[in-house]
Amino acid sequence: MVVVVAGGVFTYNHFFRREPPPYFTSDEDHFLFGSIGTEETDGIPYWIWLVLPRIFPEHLPSPGGYASLGVLAKDGREMPIGFSKVRIGFDRVGINCAICHAGSYRLRPDDPPTIVSTAPAHQMAPQQYVRFLFACASDPRFTSDTIMAEIAKNYRMPVSDRLIYRFAIIPFTRRAILRLKEQDAWMNDRTDWGKGRIDPFNPVKFRTLHQPVDHTIGNSDMQPVWNLNAHAGMVFHWDGLNTNLQEVVLSSAIGDGATAKWADRDYGHWNDTDPHTMSSLRRIQNYIGAVKPPKYPLSIDSALAAAGATVFQSNCASCHAFGAARTGTLVPVEEVGTDRHRLDMWTPASAAAYNAYADKYSWKFSHFRSTQGYASVPLDGVWLRAPYLHNGSVPSLQDLLTPVANRPAFFWRGYDVFDPVSVGFVSTGDEARRAGTPFDTNQAGNSNAGHVYGTMLPADQKLALIEYLKTM
Repeated sequence: MVVVVAGGVFTYNHFFRREPPPYFTSDEDHFLFGSIGTEETDGIPYWIWLVLPRIFPEHLPSPGGYASLGVLAKDGREMPIGFSKVRIGFDRVGINCAICHAGSYRLRPDDPPTIVSTAPAHQMAPQQYVRFLFACASDPRFTSDTIMAEIAKNYRMPVSDRLIYRFAIIPFTRRAILRLKEQDAWMNDRTDWGKGRIDPFNPVKFRTLHQPVDHTIGNSDMQPVWNLNAHAGMVFHWDGLNTNLQEVVLSSAIGDGATAKWADRDYGHWNDTDPHTMSSLRRIQNYIGAVKPPKYPLSIDSALAAAGATVFQSNCASCHAFGAARTGTLVPVEEVGTDRHRLDMWTPASAAAYNAYADKYSWKFSHFRSTQGYASVPLDGVWLRAPYLHNGSVPSLQDLLTPVANRPAFFWRGYDVFDPVSVGFVSTGDEARRAGTPFDTNQAGNSNAGHVYGTMLPADQKLALIEYLKTM
């Protein structure tokens, strides 16, 4: 009995004992580095995660480790932005909201990047990240000998930890990643996401909701999540598939890998006012509700912008100004004319399954739905939202005001040098190619058609309108 009890205590302490996640004084740092519950089931053991880029650099797109995937870092922080570290028996690395909602820009190529939390992570490649993990686990060098030797260059583990890593954690991690690779095989016959895009709901459909695997494409541009208190009463997600911000926050954590049980534990503190004990997700919701969009970082021609305000009121305000009748509502796809793949992806059966997903919990979902239109979003911080349209198929505002036939059919996504003339990111040339991923508008889900509003304006009005949009 003593042996059994001792073994149980050892197993609990080394595999299951949950320690409180790190506390971040700043709400912004909590958003960038805090836990949203993804570590327990989907977390990668920290020491394995740390050394994989050193062992398998050939499976990354370029030198630079995780930074080559668009992962951002902040001085003085152990973990990169978008990643959390929590001890559940052993240290585990999970993802959080910032992996898709923290972006960077540079005004000149030799500038350090300016990081904007809650901005679209246009430089991040989440699909390349998971495919890197798949490639590592599929490599015959993913062995205890190889990984333990690399870990030893950084850290001398206690003997008990070395044994656990060698005989349990490393083999289990490899098997778990390979299972995930098999589950995500549906991605292989669809258009790649590329940098700054994600298919956020097909993984939920197939893995969480156990819907049959179909051939739909949900590839979408990442959205900003700033200023959401001002979006009260508006639809959320590109296709308005939910209208309740609390459900959006909870379901986003679940979509990233949190379990319903974790969400329920976290939800138990939903109404706390003390940030030390407040629900992680409530703290995030408070933050994204209040944080303001970034101001345009360069000078603005005030006279030209004033002229552009008149053009905006006449041509854009009814769908994109706060308080306007159509702002934050759905525009039928037949009217807007943009690529409909995202709409076809989120089926009525998927919405019904998500509404039934958390039936036994007090916070059960009830606002998921399938729609036939795209959201007419307010344009706060529009200068940092490039590329444009729901699938990120138009690289700049200047291109968006160009007739469809003249919009770029091919460009590079993910380079963070800002173009103040066209208002977007530099998307052509050697540096854009080196840092970015290709975007071909002829591939399924990538059409740049539609949203022809403003494309027939005179050139001087287009110029004024773009100058005004910089002020929003």
